[in-house]
Amino acid sequence: MEILQILRNHIINNQFSLIPNIAIFSIILDNTEKQLLTVLKSQNNSPGPNDLFVNKNDDGNTRFFIIGDWGGIPFIPYKTPSEVAVANAMGKLGKKLNTSFQLALGDNFYYDGVQSVTDPRFQHTFEDVFSASSLQTPWYVLAGNHDHRGNVSAQIEYGKISKRWTFPDYFYTFSLWQSDKQKKLVDFVMLDTVILCGGGDLLDWENTPLKGPQNKYLAEVYWQWVEEQFRQSTAPYLIVSGHFPVYSVAEHGPTKCLVDRLRPLLHQYRATAYLCGHDHNLQHLADDLDGTHMNYFVVGAADIAENNHNHASDVPPDSLKYYWGGEILLGGFGLVEVNNTQMTFSFIEHTEKTLYQTIMKPRL
Repeated sequence: MEILQILRNHIINNQFSLIPNIAIFSIILDNTEKQLLTVLKSQNNSPGPNDLFVNKNDDGNTRFFIIGDWGGIPFIPYKTPSEVAVANAMGKLGKKLNTSFQLALGDNFYYDGVQSVTDPRFQHTFEDVFSASSLQTPWYVLAGNHDHRGNVSAQIEYGKISKRWTFPDYFYTFSLWQSDKQKKLVDFVMLDTVILCGGGDLLDWENTPLKGPQNKYLAEVYWQWVEEQFRQSTAPYLIVSGHFPVYSVAEHGPTKCLVDRLRPLLHQYRATAYLCGHDHNLQHLADDLDGTHMNYFVVGAADIAENNHNHASDVPPDSLKYYWGGEILLGGFGLVEVNNTQMTFSFIEHTEKTLYQTIMKPRL
């Protein structure tokens, strides 16, 4: 089926969450014809409903957490010791540091996602575990491969019930604005890497490389959307998040689809960092392309930690800057502190210990 017909069907059936949230972009059909398509609404130049404003602490920083692969277990008690320990550490640090929000990088509910918006896993694996008062701030969520084994649209719908669960679409953007509400400090682009690259079922994600997107036409639309968001970004910092890694030295290794398609865009538009999960450890990798520098952070150790270097030879030489695999009952997460002059990324152990820290400068 042609992509325009697919999009028309989504609109007719009110399946707006399957359509990119941008105004105009080009689609190439049959490798010969370029058509212009208007879809929904354009990116705003003023604060939107999911945007935030800087919450400057005494040191001038706004802070937020990053957590990936945190989705408990599908049987009683629906949580793991690592997840509970990570949640407790985040709660304590969040109160101490006055954090503003969380990024949740997928595999939110092991092993088969949720089935409906009333699925008890929302309560048992999320609400009851991340219950600290400091964590009652927005959670910006994206889907992982295990979520795609269930009902991702139910996770999107849950945002209408929960005051903090923010998951408006498979792909979406939001921004952290300066206190004057005139300029952005950070632009965030949230991706569904399963739609882009495949890997939505067990047989597929164990393949290296992935077999490709289930719907290649829809994936191409979203690739156009991704570049449009990067092109429109005017903030000093641009953070891109997805579930699958671009680069990883661990069990699943690099995602060829993202190395081929996303990496060049990250460099071209001078993104600050790409955040992901999927491999259950903490990694910082960095590489250079055409005179630009790019940071990749794997933050997938919230539910279980695994010490694995199966793909150490598959990443660029000297690209691995830090690795932590811990032990199976340990966990970790990320912390970002940002101001006008620098962004500091830290890996934090479930004991609240800072494992690693690096600094990134504004891109613009």
